[in-house]
Amino acid sequence: DLYRKVFVFRKDPSDAYVVLRARLEQPLLNFTVCLRSYTDLTRPHSLFSYATKAQDNEILLFKPKPEEYRFYVGGKFVTFRVPEGRGDWEHVCASWESATGIAEFWLNGKPWPRKGLQRGYTVAATAAILLGQEQDSFGGGFDLYNSFSGELTDVYLWDTGLSPDKMRAAFLSLRLPPALLAWKSLSYELKGDVVVKPRLRE
Repeated sequence: DLYRKVFVFRKDPSDAYVVLRARLEQPLLNFTVCLRSYTDLTRPHSLFSYATKAQDNEILLFKPKPEEYRFYVGGKFVTFRVPEGRGDWEHVCASWESATGIAEFWLNGKPWPRKGLQRGYTVAATAAILLGQEQDSFGGGFDLYNSFSGELTDVYLWDTGLSPDKMRAAFLSLRLPPALLAWKSLSYELKGDVVVKPRLRE
């Protein structure tokens, strides 16, 4: 149980990452991914990387610069422009729905304008899911200058699009529906220089 704990990626650039294990029975036609990050990086970095054998950017949350997030599904992406962070925790949720191709992006409990992405696509179930690196091949192919350095916590993946209420609940760390990946019952493996520590502040 990682309640009130964080992964600290100590080095910059870093070769460290965390492997997450999710039990996916079938491909995803909808999903929501949420996480909280704390970093002073200004270079590009990967937050959440879900690669399949056919597509290394099957799901990717990537921050190319401080005022921009990129959300990938099936190798295509949409960009969400954000105010530059004020050196605090940033909570992001991104959800996607195959039927409409609607991509939602929430930052610190607020929704950004929705965008269109990969309508009719199916996200494959056999995946390598990593925090801290961006995969250029299944489970590998890292570029150290896309690595994450800093603290990550509250990582979740659902096989549904969360309602606005639940998006806000994720930001506020309230009770959440059962998830494929849940911070409170995470199955993970640390690789390289990354440590689990208590959160310093709320």
